[in-house]
Amino acid sequence: MTGLADVKLSAMSYDVIVIGSGPGGYSAAIRAGQYGLKTALIEKDPKLGGTCLHVGCIPTKALLHTAEVWENFKHPEAQGLHCDNATLDLPLVMKRKDGIVSKHASGVEFLVKRQKVEIIKGFATLKGRGQVEVSSAEGTRTLEAKNIILATGSEARMLPGMTPDAQFILSNVEILKLQTAPKKLLIIGSGAVGSEFGCIFKSFGSEVVIFEMLPRVVPVEDEEVSKQLERSFKKQGIRCETNAQVDLGSVERTGSGIRMNVKLGNGKTETFEGDCLLVAIGRQPNTDRIGLENTKVELDRGFVKVNGFQQAAEPGVYAIGDIVAGTPQLAHVATMEGMIAVGHIAGKPVTPINKRQIPGATYTDPGIGSVGLTEKQAREAGYEVKIGKFPFAGNSKASILGNHDGFVKIVSDAQYGEILGVHIIGPHAYELIAEAVTAMSAEATVDSMIATIHAHPTLYEAVGEAFNSVYGLAINA
Repeated sequence: MTGLADVKLSAMSYDVIVIGSGPGGYSAAIRAGQYGLKTALIEKDPKLGGTCLHVGCIPTKALLHTAEVWENFKHPEAQGLHCDNATLDLPLVMKRKDGIVSKHASGVEFLVKRQKVEIIKGFATLKGRGQVEVSSAEGTRTLEAKNIILATGSEARMLPGMTPDAQFILSNVEILKLQTAPKKLLIIGSGAVGSEFGCIFKSFGSEVVIFEMLPRVVPVEDEEVSKQLERSFKKQGIRCETNAQVDLGSVERTGSGIRMNVKLGNGKTETFEGDCLLVAIGRQPNTDRIGLENTKVELDRGFVKVNGFQQAAEPGVYAIGDIVAGTPQLAHVATMEGMIAVGHIAGKPVTPINKRQIPGATYTDPGIGSVGLTEKQAREAGYEVKIGKFPFAGNSKASILGNHDGFVKIVSDAQYGEILGVHIIGPHAYELIAEAVTAMSAEATVDSMIATIHAHPTLYEAVGEAFNSVYGLAINA
């Protein structure tokens, strides 16, 4: 008797097959449906949405929001309120987070189906010449398409010898399932993932220590932003050790947690113990086992090489999102790359991504938003740089919120007033960066931004003041 795994179902043909249903994949499938293309969306997991929705952006930001609310309950007197016996119920917090994820997963499926995109559950493998084999509990089937969009995403990168175990060694997946806050949380990596979880669990009552092997925290940001975040973390009681080298051979599970030796930036070695260890050292592309060896797709350290229209070296194959070489692993980048790929397939006018206009957003306390060149990058590129900087201490809305840490920094070209980069650390910085991205996309200059009226009292007034500060004309600083 033939097993289900051996059953061969008949081939189906499509204009577009999208492999992976994260933000880039499902957005690309929806756009293809909007353009009237016969489209299939293949997903190996039970629900649509990918890492971002299920174990990434959305659940993490849900927890960060709760942490922000909880801070107000912990210090209600700052608002002139009395709040006795307030308690944090972490299982209930996690339940709320899971509810948000489930709601949006259902919403994604609804949106995809509304565009008449066929959802196919299973693991996809490229077979070359436009063929995709899908394996599932129902057997295997071969699909054919004129165009294939790879959107297979990424997974947490782990240190050698370490495997997540849901209790002592954690990735972004396991830490989202904790039902009690650890007494002491050790974190390797101070990028967005490490810093955000550090903020969450510090708020929830954990002692937090972050280890970063590079000279500064959030190392992709402007140097002044890194310094400000480290100062803010120190004020909150989050310990940051930069230039730190973890002795991987020393990492061991104790009866109740983790112990490891770390060579600190001062050259001394210290032994650290904690309830658990979060490894947050970046993400690796999911390009193994998807059949790339059957194609002409070219890789760079596991990432797919593409042109400006997201085309890979194999005719009819496109790649978007975390697997693409040369663009940051951000959900909004994946989505835009999906729009470019589908637009190109459909013969629509599309504009390749301008890497200088990709916003970054880190939801720490204080938050970070950035776009374009840092001051150091601009100087190294040969620009004559003129800097404008405005502190949130001079912003009335920040006073109302009781959140004065941080600043807005403008990096501009002294000769023409071109906006080269904007770097914000402070309240809701990840929202405020939108104005800077729009300005740079529209080729606005420092002068045109100075002439732009900013509403009062708002946080984004600080952005306007920072542009004035380029010429030493800020009013409230």
